[in-house]
Amino acid sequence: MEAASSSPTQCRYSYEVYKETADWLLAHTEQRPKVAVICGSGLGGLADMLSDKICVPYKDIPHFPVSTVMGHAGQLVFGKLQGRECVCMQGRFHFYEGYNIHTVTYPVRVFFLLGVDTLIVTNAAGGLNDSYNVGDIMLIKDHINMPGFAGQNPLCGHNDERFGVRFPCMSDAYERALRDLAKQTAKEQGCDSFLQEGVYCMLAGPTFETIAECRVLQTLGADAVGMSTVPEVVVARHSGMRVLGLSLITNKVVTDYESNDKANHEEVLKTTQRRTHDLQRLVSNLIIKI
Repeated sequence: MEAASSSPTQCRYSYEVYKETADWLLAHTEQRPKVAVICGSGLGGLADMLSDKICVPYKDIPHFPVSTVMGHAGQLVFGKLQGRECVCMQGRFHFYEGYNIHTVTYPVRVFFLLGVDTLIVTNAAGGLNDSYNVGDIMLIKDHINMPGFAGQNPLCGHNDERFGVRFPCMSDAYERALRDLAKQTAKEQGCDSFLQEGVYCMLAGPTFETIAECRVLQTLGADAVGMSTVPEVVVARHSGMRVLGLSLITNKVVTDYESNDKANHEEVLKTTQRRTHDLQRLVSNLIIKI
């Protein structure tokens, strides 16, 4: 992996480094996906639905980071869904693993150079909205970028016009047409009864939120909270990709000081296992229509 630049005005990786990774992948698969799916905690089973699969471990890919989190397999899976070529990322990268913002988002620019034009991001999230139930699937309509408030934005530093413009718009980060298509697909699949639509807030983690923090996030208008997704979406939109975001509500956040409930990662994975089939059906049938 290329060493970090000592200058704050330069990108963590050069265009040539991203291209070297993309060229290596293009040489190792004949598939040319237009859709990429980033699988969140416990959601890597989405990739199991692909046919004609080619699995490439992250550790074998030049300059690619390696996932360290339980529930993240750590490989790219190229394949087809009813003839539609796509690539699934089984395991993403997070701040709390010790990675910087440019490493967290590294795969998204590689996808762009592979020719991907649509990014689907999934995650496991805590429900802040009192009307949400554990097991609900939330379509992300907007996000709150808390690390970005603190200056941790993947677009800080030198801007390479080959990826995108200096000041990209984020008011349309999650495309309405894709959300409408997802709602239609959910209705056809019988999943609309537990489909929500709301605002996702990202915190850096790895600690789950305090009660006071959850109350603040509710006041800010967040419906769900997690530790990923937003940086990847920012980079995808910078490159002109269409984006659809889906959060699986795996736990209800604690907002009552009298409560004995506690959030934990094992609970997150158990909930994902219960709802993963529905989410897989939704995403797979959606990809075919895009």
